[in-house]
Amino acid sequence: MSGKIILAIASVDFQPIEYSIPKKVLIENGFEVITVSDKSGNAYATDESLVLVDKKLDEIDIKEYDGIFLIGGPGAPEHLDNPKMRSLLVEAKERGIPYGAICISPRILAKAGVLQGKKATGWDNDRELKDLFFAHGVDYVQNEVVVDGNIVTASGPRVAKEFGEAIVQVFQKK
Repeated sequence: MSGKIILAIASVDFQPIEYSIPKKVLIENGFEVITVSDKSGNAYATDESLVLVDKKLDEIDIKEYDGIFLIGGPGAPEHLDNPKMRSLLVEAKERGIPYGAICISPRILAKAGVLQGKKATGWDNDRELKDLFFAHGVDYVQNEVVVDGNIVTASGPRVAKEFGEAIVQVFQKK
């Protein structure tokens, strides 16, 4: 397999397990992983580890990539839920490019309108996901990982490996 996959992380407070494990799975399966964030330089994980950002969100032309996946963590809503990300997700959907999110980030996909009429999951410890999904026309499924067509969503760090593997499987079906 091959392809250029975006893993989008918040510049502050992204979830390191949700980033590092899927990245490893993707690289092991021949993908090139591009780390994208709202700011250039280093991004800071919840465990205070650092990741070097390859590209800023504003520099991304989705036509140059084969997939885009959002990583969760408490910083995701503040740093990734913005007009640029929404436009990238809408364009990915229009172009048929695989996309998805893990943990709290499926909420960003729902708000962008790219999960409407689709099955999806995500982090729901605050018990607000079902209502948010309902408001955006998303069919909430209480599974750890949900694949609907070329969309992959997952509930959190416990299933980071399965999230990465599901992304690989989506590309194998293409």
